[in-house]
Amino acid sequence: MENFYRFLFFVCAAAAVGVLSIIFVVIWVLHYKEGLAWDGGAAEFNLHPVLMVAGFIFLQGTAIIIFRLPWTWACNKLVMKLIHAGLHLSAFTLAVISTVAVFDFHNNAKIPNMYSLHSWLGLAAVILYCLQIVVGVVLYLVPITPVAWRAAFMPYHVFCGTLLFVGIIAVALMGITEKLIFSLKIPKYSESPPEGIFVNVLGVLLVVFGALVVFTATRVPWKRPNDQVLHTLHTNEGGEDSGKVGPSLSELSHAADADDTDVRRRIGKLDETN
Repeated sequence: MENFYRFLFFVCAAAAVGVLSIIFVVIWVLHYKEGLAWDGGAAEFNLHPVLMVAGFIFLQGTAIIIFRLPWTWACNKLVMKLIHAGLHLSAFTLAVISTVAVFDFHNNAKIPNMYSLHSWLGLAAVILYCLQIVVGVVLYLVPITPVAWRAAFMPYHVFCGTLLFVGIIAVALMGITEKLIFSLKIPKYSESPPEGIFVNVLGVLLVVFGALVVFTATRVPWKRPNDQVLHTLHTNEGGEDSGKVGPSLSELSHAADADDTDVRRRIGKLDETN
């Protein structure tokens, strides 16, 4: 991998900021709010930010960069696809639970539903995320899907996933700001009380986490090499095929260092052959 230590820095930084964001949102609801519960009250509403940050943001970010980890390149591509899909499905499940918690709280407190821009975009994100998962499973996990379809849709799959991830972080920032404006009365949010400053820091952490994930996911030199392309290169350059199912980590590193331009050109032609 090109610039491996730089890649390692960004991955570790993303993991650290992501975990710190979860810690911050848990401290927020436990220390400044009413805690966590499933009782139809304010404590149930608090499940919404916690599950959204832990699932819809952190797990989704992890799913996006899971293919970039070089330690997974020796794994079967199908196994990695299942892990990728499992992380997204877990994130979606937590998002649904958190959405139900909001509706339950609003109904019990006689608060209108779906009136704010945050609620409109949030529900749209959940629906589109579900659609993204369904289309991804049909195209990339169903064996009968033509290879040409997979290759043709891959740029759109990546673009839609990245757009959803960034959009969900933006919607989360809208949500926590809305919550602070509604809940902070004495002192007001505009007076910069400790809770307001604390949650503002949480928002900054979410933005930093998103930036680190998107940067890591969009760096072409850090893309997982196509197994068939690298195996073909190894066979052609090394002579007789060794009969292995896929390349080893040393072969992946050798191929990546050899001629990155040629490898990427072949990847473009034979992308998503598994």
